[in-house]
Amino acid sequence: MQKQNYSIYSAGKFITTNHVLEIHNPFNQSLVATTYLADKFVLEEAIIKALSVKAELQNLSSQKKYNILKQISNEIYANRKKLAEVLSLESAKPLKYALAEIDRSAYTFSIAAEESKKDRTEHLALERILQTDKRNGTVDYFPIGLIAGIAPFNFPMNLAVHKLAPAIASGCPIILKPASHTPLSCLELAKIIDRTELPKGSVSILPMDRTTGNLLVTDERFKLLSFTGSPDIGWKMKAQSGKKKVVLELGGNAATIITKSADLKDALPKSLMGAFAYSGQICIHAQRFMVHSSLYQSFVDELNALTQNLISGNPLETATDISNMIDEANAVRVENWIKEAIEQGAQLICGGKRHGSYVEPTILTNCNHTMKVYAEEVFGPVICINSYQTIEDAIDQANNTKFGLQCGVFTNDNIELEKCFKQIEVGGVIHNNVPTIRYDQMPYGGVKESGLGREGVRYAMLDMLEPKILVK
Repeated sequence: MQKQNYSIYSAGKFITTNHVLEIHNPFNQSLVATTYLADKFVLEEAIIKALSVKAELQNLSSQKKYNILKQISNEIYANRKKLAEVLSLESAKPLKYALAEIDRSAYTFSIAAEESKKDRTEHLALERILQTDKRNGTVDYFPIGLIAGIAPFNFPMNLAVHKLAPAIASGCPIILKPASHTPLSCLELAKIIDRTELPKGSVSILPMDRTTGNLLVTDERFKLLSFTGSPDIGWKMKAQSGKKKVVLELGGNAATIITKSADLKDALPKSLMGAFAYSGQICIHAQRFMVHSSLYQSFVDELNALTQNLISGNPLETATDISNMIDEANAVRVENWIKEAIEQGAQLICGGKRHGSYVEPTILTNCNHTMKVYAEEVFGPVICINSYQTIEDAIDQANNTKFGLQCGVFTNDNIELEKCFKQIEVGGVIHNNVPTIRYDQMPYGGVKESGLGREGVRYAMLDMLEPKILVK
């Protein structure tokens, strides 16, 4: 791909600013493209324009919204190869994973199109205690207003789409801040959105520095903040957000339980993907494995063998399984956490070395809660494997964390599965797969430090729509 210059999308127009942003390929540090940062004046123009089209958006017919959303979905599919290459270049995500992300983004818009056509009106028979009057109530749902979306680097297209698509389906204007490392795929999406009949100004996509971006949090004209990112930043944003609704998706250190009834032939390749896809830079990265003692050594040995066969290299090559992390600073952090864990008694099975911003896929055993690789969100290609004796022990290990996003459970015992579903403190339990699985229509989010509220188009729309009742 030849180096390009991308305008940013503000108030229905493609513009430039005096603040140039260079986007480099994390794999080889080559300059991929240049774009721009929006300042507070650009943001203000986008806010004013968004508010000016609020009524027009609210009055869009469901058929019109459906057509707009389907057009976006179809154009993403039609341009999937180009979009995947852009995404791969800006993030170092291997091409096969980038293509899957583009396909998911198109599908998410398709889900939103179907949701936009649903009649959510409710009719209630009302009666007051000890009184004879009976009335009827009609509950309808109205767009909440201007939405602020902040998306991370690790799924630069699909996590942005999970804010944009439900906003359009709900009839809400939205201003989205993509991550400064990875704004290009979102700006490509802006070109597609601009070709639809969506009122201009309904969507703005604005890379910003943190000072300007924090206005999305503090400005009272925004009625909902939807943030995906780190827990430290997310909870600070909530404290600064005033009276607006807040939805936070903040990641974790997800557990995977391999029970004695599990089929290792099924569990191992899925565990490999959950452990090392996109260098572990995934909120639902399968970071902690609890393996029944009867299977423990076989699981460690066979997963180690599979890990040794992973192909590292240029993310644009179709054979590549794993490539560089987003930047060297994060790679250095992961390397230091690995060294610290080994000094504290963890056993290194494979990997552990860093080469620039590339960290070898790393397996550790004998880990505990004094180690950052086990207690914190590593957000890198590192996993910890421990053994357990009883399912109660495994559940205790899974819950012994400040996080609670998702958990994977490999079992063919329905009693064990039911116990895990009821007792593990997470937003989702994935049966016979790793926690690194998200279906785009499902409610997605966590408890404890992992977040607040749920994404997934239908569930995101519940936060973007306000119920109002007419009693007559």
